[in-house]
Amino acid sequence: MQRRLSLLAGVAALGLTLAACGGGSGTPSDNNKPSDATGKVGVFTWWADGSEKAGLDALVKVFNADYPKLTFDNLAVAGGAGSQAKSVLAAQLKAGNPPDSFQAHAGAELQDYIDADQLEDLTGFYQANDLTSQFPKDLIDRLTVDNKIYSVPSNIHRANVVWANVSILKKAGLDPAKPATTLDGWFADMDKIKATGKTPLAVAGSWTQVQLFENILLSSLGADGYSGLWDGKTDWKGAEVTKAVNAYKKALTYTNSDRDSLSDWAPATQLIEDGAAAYNVMGDWAEAKFEQDGKKSGTDYAYFATPGTQGVFDFLADSFTLPKGAPNPDGAKAWLATIGSAAGQAAFNKVKGSIPANTTAKTDDFSDYQKSAIKDFSQDKIVSSLAHGAAVPVAWLNDLSTAVSKFGGDGNVETLQTSAAAIATKFAK
Repeated sequence: MQRRLSLLAGVAALGLTLAACGGGSGTPSDNNKPSDATGKVGVFTWWADGSEKAGLDALVKVFNADYPKLTFDNLAVAGGAGSQAKSVLAAQLKAGNPPDSFQAHAGAELQDYIDADQLEDLTGFYQANDLTSQFPKDLIDRLTVDNKIYSVPSNIHRANVVWANVSILKKAGLDPAKPATTLDGWFADMDKIKATGKTPLAVAGSWTQVQLFENILLSSLGADGYSGLWDGKTDWKGAEVTKAVNAYKKALTYTNSDRDSLSDWAPATQLIEDGAAAYNVMGDWAEAKFEQDGKKSGTDYAYFATPGTQGVFDFLADSFTLPKGAPNPDGAKAWLATIGSAAGQAAFNKVKGSIPANTTAKTDDFSDYQKSAIKDFSQDKIVSSLAHGAAVPVAWLNDLSTAVSKFGGDGNVETLQTSAAAIATKFAK
């Protein structure tokens, strides 16, 4: 269990092994500078369109300026939260055909790749680029597995955010600046919205429902109880979890009837923009969509922590790896150097809606939301997102996602709890 605890609870030691990355054929040379690399760098992501693609484009612009001898090869595969991309990537890695670098969520999601011996150890890279002093300790803790680090985060996202349509709230007699602070209070507000004929809560299919589920769990159980679901300290069959699952069941009664037909997050967030729904629980990539679509904070939309989660930051981070057998490992290290740099993170996160992992990045021109997230991350209690790979490995998430999806149809609380408990037992180490 110790290895997972270092990912989930953020208690890993910071005495990082300073050995060079890998060795032998197909591994990067620590004697080569990234500026000496040439050729193409194939980078695999799920940032294929919309605000996510805009963020990638901003990052690539910095990379091209940093390393003019290298050519960025965009290997993006569309699919919200990487659901489609991860399947494609798994097939490529199994076939021994890795890209030079691939996107993955920092945290437990990386565990399967580590166990399969598919990633280079980047602790030497961190030392060479002085990243341990530029990234927050909480983040370094969550990146560390057995005193090694295997990815470079490009950002920090928050998953426990509610985005709201200001006009709908006002018409329901609600003050957008004074949101509910408990689930019961929020449900009461949704009843008022429902009475106006509007959809209270917008959600899409698959992983967006898992993200709503994790938010309800976090609100109901608190930070420690929620984190205990992943390290075995909280009983999935316990009374408190029963109460949380019932709250999730109630939350679903406020959602749009076409939720399962919406394949990704953007259409659900669009319902907020269009004035068709009042609330959307979504990560702060939604901020980038609002900005890109010309919506104004405080006028068109409002945001607040999911009721009951104030003072808690539900964390995830997009990060990039160096796969073993990468065709151009030194070029990949150049890409990783841009990913971790202050300039790269400032350009990327300004567009992406997230906040820089690198604390030296300039953020003076960031949005009000982003500035609030920077402050909150520095002082809130940090927990790891379920839906976005920070809390549990991919296989665990996939099985639990199936159980949550089934619950969306049958609403059987006991079945969901029993399934979740069995899944936790299956994957616990």
